[in-house]
Amino acid sequence: MLEQGQPEPLGAHYDGHGVNFTLFSQHAERVELCLFDAHGAERRFALPARSGDIWHGYFPALKPGQRYGYRVHGPWAPQQGHRFNPAKLLVDPCAKAVAGEVADDARFNGGERELNGLDNAAIAPKSLVTAEDFDWEDDHAPRTPWGNTVIYEAHVRGLTQQHPEIPERLRGTYAALGHPAMVKYLRHLGITALELLPIAQFTSEPRLRRLGLSNYWGYNPFALWAVDARYASGENGLTPLQEFQQAVKALHAAGIEVILDVVFNHTAELEEIGPTISLRGVDNASYYWLDGNGDYQNWTGCGNTLNLSHPQVMTWALEALRYWVRVCHVDGFRFDLASVLGRTPEFHQDAPLFAAIKACPLLSQVKLIAEPWDIGPGGYQVGNFPPDFAEWNDHFRDAARRYWLHGQLNNGDFARRFAASSDVFQREARLPHASINLITAHDGFTLRDVVSFNNKHNQANGEDNRDGSSSNFSHNHGKEGLQVNFDIVERRRRSVHGLLTTLLLAQGTPMLLAGDERGHSQHGNNNAYCQDNPLTWLNWQQDDFGLVDFTAALIRLRQRIPALTQDRWWQEGDGSVQWCNASGTPLETEQWEQGTHRMQILLSGRWLITINATESVSDIALPDGEWRAIPPFAGEDNPILTTVWHGPAHGVCVFLKQS
Repeated sequence: MLEQGQPEPLGAHYDGHGVNFTLFSQHAERVELCLFDAHGAERRFALPARSGDIWHGYFPALKPGQRYGYRVHGPWAPQQGHRFNPAKLLVDPCAKAVAGEVADDARFNGGERELNGLDNAAIAPKSLVTAEDFDWEDDHAPRTPWGNTVIYEAHVRGLTQQHPEIPERLRGTYAALGHPAMVKYLRHLGITALELLPIAQFTSEPRLRRLGLSNYWGYNPFALWAVDARYASGENGLTPLQEFQQAVKALHAAGIEVILDVVFNHTAELEEIGPTISLRGVDNASYYWLDGNGDYQNWTGCGNTLNLSHPQVMTWALEALRYWVRVCHVDGFRFDLASVLGRTPEFHQDAPLFAAIKACPLLSQVKLIAEPWDIGPGGYQVGNFPPDFAEWNDHFRDAARRYWLHGQLNNGDFARRFAASSDVFQREARLPHASINLITAHDGFTLRDVVSFNNKHNQANGEDNRDGSSSNFSHNHGKEGLQVNFDIVERRRRSVHGLLTTLLLAQGTPMLLAGDERGHSQHGNNNAYCQDNPLTWLNWQQDDFGLVDFTAALIRLRQRIPALTQDRWWQEGDGSVQWCNASGTPLETEQWEQGTHRMQILLSGRWLITINATESVSDIALPDGEWRAIPPFAGEDNPILTTVWHGPAHGVCVFLKQS
């Protein structure tokens, strides 16, 4: 019944008549395909053919929806890196759908084989055969130029779980992302790209389960090709994959790109005693970086590190990315702990994976964003990724907070960050968009918490407040917490306005954390990875004094300023930018190194950003000409015409030069 089949494509491929199965394992001695019926009964079939290191077989008459897994036979020799154990049913590394969860159960134990002979098939997640039959109709990728891109980082559930205009049965799901209420809101803000925290199939770490918590962010994957079914509503009989595809289609129709946060640096198999789910049992020595004793190199802080320098593992990762683009029409990727992508094992800008992405006609055309660090030797690589990649810029985040909240930055350092960190990114063929500017992200304080807490408050995470960063450059403006008097509320509001203006009117690509425009707070928790509850879910009943409209107006303003949208480096004398002091004249040499925290930035000769980041009210003389304060800093019906700005403490304003 099981025929030889073909060694490609990777994974389980339905051709309309049957299913071709392939599995890479360089060191296996035998591979069994395990098929499961609706009652969980298992049938085993040895894959009959091997082409190089690809095991394969073709099963006629099988259809989409078929549940399957693998049992892989080979040596148990941990010191040589081999941890084969046919007692463990394994998820296909190329599974495009998965049914079931990874339980905190000894039957998943990845420790010594003689202590781990228990069969786990009854509780193991099963891979599912899928069909690529979604009707995209006339869907077109928005292809938003980098210079016009504004990214909104969000979590599928957290963004929509409490949205009152979305039907309750759809909240927290892919369907909610494409719901007209959500699309309308994103368009009102001016968002051009929705960046989603991981949606590939993941699980919660056993440690969290024992604390009564769960992994919320999704950075613990075990099936990197599969859309996680937990975010599917099942509405209209759609599969999770189809529901996600439908959401992408709806967002594209509104001109909004979809970027996926992907985790190709580690897996949920964790350290040596972690659960055996997939790669460990398929070919541990190939998929993971190991030391001389066969133990995992933990350059991720998560127990293991994927070895993307191995040719077949690299192919697996590339094909996964192509799958998301080809089948799901996603518009780009943000790579978690992306230094791992360039390890050979040292980080190299010309690593094989980077070269393969550049050479790929599909992947080279989408947006690529790196989180440019891991925790291994030489892991901090901000500014060192290939030109094809943009990078999260923590220099911008820290500088903006230090400037507005602590007065610790001089004019020159602030200007460098505002100018797309040209000292870091202006090299080779890189353009200003390479700097992904952020004030906040999922990992850390929300914007409201940045101005409300001096210290992290992570007690709910069950680690005695030891987790999360203690270096946040936050400032509570005089009192810790959210319950404060009006004076502190007003000071915080002005700081938030200054930070948002800096983010959205700086050169580079701005990334806004979902909820920051609504004053969302996590009550001082700066590591809410395990809080899948109203602490992290956006409260749509809350709107912080028109902050949504303020943010939307800033984004609209950004799109009008050529110096920000042209995506080219500012050059002295080209009219893109002029840096002025509080007297309205160009900054002099010695003033660059001063920490006056009063300055003006003239963009494209017409738009003037005036900044008073001091603790006192200051009069700032505007450059020659007559200036009109523009929304969101002045009403449309009552424009302020002036030559002098009476700047409040921690104040910011934008003016348009009159003809």
